[in-house]
Amino acid sequence: MTAPYALELKDLRKSFGKTEIIRGVNLAVNAGERIGIIGPNGAGKSTLFNLISGRFAPTSGEVLLNGERIDGKKPFEINRAGLSRSFQITNIFPKLSVFENLRCGVLWSLGYKYTFFKFLADLRDANQRAEELMQMIKLDRKRDVLAINLTYAEQRALEIGITIAGGAGVILLDEPTAGMSRSETSRFIELIKEVTVGKTLLTVEHDMGVVFGLADKIAVVVYGEVLAFDEPAAVRANQRVQEAYLGSHVADAQTGAASGAASGAANGAPQAAAH
Repeated sequence: MTAPYALELKDLRKSFGKTEIIRGVNLAVNAGERIGIIGPNGAGKSTLFNLISGRFAPTSGEVLLNGERIDGKKPFEINRAGLSRSFQITNIFPKLSVFENLRCGVLWSLGYKYTFFKFLADLRDANQRAEELMQMIKLDRKRDVLAINLTYAEQRALEIGITIAGGAGVILLDEPTAGMSRSETSRFIELIKEVTVGKTLLTVEHDMGVVFGLADKIAVVVYGEVLAFDEPAAVRANQRVQEAYLGSHVADAQTGAASGAASGAANGAPQAAAH
């Protein structure tokens, strides 16, 4: 028997009033795949993330995590089931240290239903896990620095650490490099690759260089529908995608972006709006 998809969307639809924003999306993501989601403004990408992570309930259709339906569940229930999400706006505790932020993320994943003695045992485990995460995101030298005093790129790295703190197998990253300089973006993409090894990753990202440098496959969302879902080279060459979104001049630029990303300059393409 074949293993279920890590994440599967079946005829997913979402309407607000009489306006249908997501129009029958089907998507099947294998465990360990890195998926980039791109599309023009208003395409429905953020709504799609909100449906997957439980912030919105679908009008119809299904969301399956490792073969189990999660549509209709609350965000914290979905998180406990093994899916974690980071947001466009940095979502950290500004007045807590790096270590304390990470430990909160770990303890949250453990849940609250335990006795005091079990809590102490879990706290020791959480401390160890937080130390490991700090090294993974390369903030071990900033252990006791308050999050508010970190650079923007460091705050985003900390948020990635919190996102993966609970050991979620499926991770959603919403505009992870927004607001970063080119050099910060390049380093951050390498960090994401390192800390998500073996995990399933979906990212909404406006920087085409990042998308083509990070993703195994790309889903192009236009007017609430998946126009294409394929490997980067195939998406770049897709005539319908070029006409609907990329545009021939932008598509040409992707070639340089993708080759630049492969050589470590994952941000070497012009920006393209994709909210």
